[in-house]
Amino acid sequence: MTKSNITIRLMEADDLDAVLAIDEKILGSSRRGYYEMKFERLFRSDEYLPTSLVAEDADGQLIGFVMGQLYLGEFGIFQEEASLDTIGVDPDSQHRGVGERLVSEFMDHLKELGVQKVNTLVDMSSGKLLRFFEANQFVPSRTVYLERRL
Repeated sequence: MTKSNITIRLMEADDLDAVLAIDEKILGSSRRGYYEMKFERLFRSDEYLPTSLVAEDADGQLIGFVMGQLYLGEFGIFQEEASLDTIGVDPDSQHRGVGERLVSEFMDHLKELGVQKVNTLVDMSSGKLLRFFEANQFVPSRTVYLERRL
């Protein structure tokens, strides 16, 4: 598989099972509730524009996905920011440019919508994921995320 054999398209509601299968293959456990909630928001709500994408191989098999959302400002006017909150590439298709293509086309799509900045969160102990985002031009934010354990 080469980058040219990969098709990127907007995510559809019917992609849920394929997204679940990829995520479970990566993590070793199902997050069905999480994805059902995300898909409900994406495809059953009037306040979200389509921003999430999927990657398909030459046979039409879904091999990756990226999900995010635009931030709505006052009176439904878009702010210049969006988030990339979930990404997954089938382990059998990793290290072949799928994730890079997904992120690149996700950024192009958001730029066309007027977005100027995209945020994501990564656990500091996730070295591979940090390197992936760094290779895709993400840099540490000037905003510090704070937490308090209870």
